Amino acid sequence: MAAVNFDDARRNMIQRQARPWEVIDQTVLDLIARMNREDYVPAASRNLAYVDMNIPLGHGEVMLAPKLEARLLQELEIDPRDKILEIGTGSGYMAALLANLCREVVSVEIRPEFSAAAGSKLAQHGIRNVTLEIGDGARGWDRQQPYNAILITGSLPILPNAFRETLAPGGRLIAIVGRHPAMEVKRIRRLDSRSFQEESLFETSIPPLRNAIEPSRFVF
Repeated sequence: MAAVNFDDARRNMIQRQARPWEVIDQTVLDLIARMNREDYVPAASRNLAYVDMNIPLGHGEVMLAPKLEARLLQELEIDPRDKILEIGTGSGYMAALLANLCREVVSVEIRPEFSAAAGSKLAQHGIRNVTLEIGDGARGWDRQQPYNAILITGSLPILPNAFRETLAPGGRLIAIVGRHPAMEVKRIRRLDSRSFQEESLFETSIPPLRNAIEPSRFVF
């Protein structure tokens, strides 16, 4: 197989995937242009780092397609002072992106081996403002709350209220809610201690978060 020119592949991904998918925030575009996504991809799939596809990580988990990662990053509306919660560390690439845009990231992963591998990659790239936690974040994560932003990287049939409650006033939550093929990317903004604003941004479909809460079923 011919060697991939990753610099060219990265530029092409931005022009042909991210921009047509309405990623227009120049800060986000500049960040993904300088981040070596290929360093976070499993070795066997490294040449696919900038292909428009989900890349399997094992155990049913994936790296999301590059254009989707970029769009989610943009919709989170990150401020440099933010403290961000990520549910699903996976490869560590999204944590690396978040860390370059904010003050602190808390990233939760249910599989210890994924967290360990991500920690090694983050360290290799000199990223030190990510705290890696091992645990089940499917029902929320209240350690170190409140958070200015929350990103959930697996889909959820329903969104537990616990996530909303760990947002600081003005905080934003991005979640992908529903079942294949009808999933919506939602942004929830905390307006004050009691009220929230919810927006449906666009449709997509990604694998579910492990141990996601299922809707109640009534039996008659």
